[in-house]
Amino acid sequence: MKTRFMSNSVEVVKSALAEGIRARQEVLDKHIAPLVEIGKICGGAIENGNKILLCGNGGSAADAQHLAAELLIRLRPDVTRQTLPAIALAMDTSTLTACGNDLGFEVIFERMVEALGNRGDVLIGITTSGKSPNILKALTKAKELGIVTVGFLGGSGGPALPLCDYSFIAPTSITGRIQELHITAGHIVMELVEDYLIEKGKLKIVK
Repeated sequence: MKTRFMSNSVEVVKSALAEGIRARQEVLDKHIAPLVEIGKICGGAIENGNKILLCGNGGSAADAQHLAAELLIRLRPDVTRQTLPAIALAMDTSTLTACGNDLGFEVIFERMVEALGNRGDVLIGITTSGKSPNILKALTKAKELGIVTVGFLGGSGGPALPLCDYSFIAPTSITGRIQELHITAGHIVMELVEDYLIEKGKLKIVK
């Protein structure tokens, strides 16, 4: 006997999958160029001796750590290469809690960008709403310091959009679907970075 819960749950699953497919198809049809551009910008920064900084909150913080690990360790099982410079700014719990307690959580990424960033680096700010105050402050500080700003955003892009030199906007307003597209887009960008550096002869393949 199919319960009301089961019936509603099936519709929830179908709706989530359908929206994910629709959003991905829109990216495939209309939003490939920004990903290619971001891959080239990140690859060029590393080629020139700079690094990638990444920040986000909650699930987006996990995405930032995930993507940093792809550069620091390995992305594709058939490409074992030298490590590439990337820093996820939400990894240090002592710094996060000290800043939250002493100065306010919204300045945490701004201070880390100021301390760790250099002209020519790339900051990738990940925010599904485009409204996160600590991401906005980090992007603003990065632009002051000559750091290239990249936004992984959702919906309309929000107030973060004009602070980004380059952006990928997930074409949906549903947070879960935006996050799914962000990690997909992030993986694509990291593959492009590897390909760019291999083509330029700047990436040492171990085996």
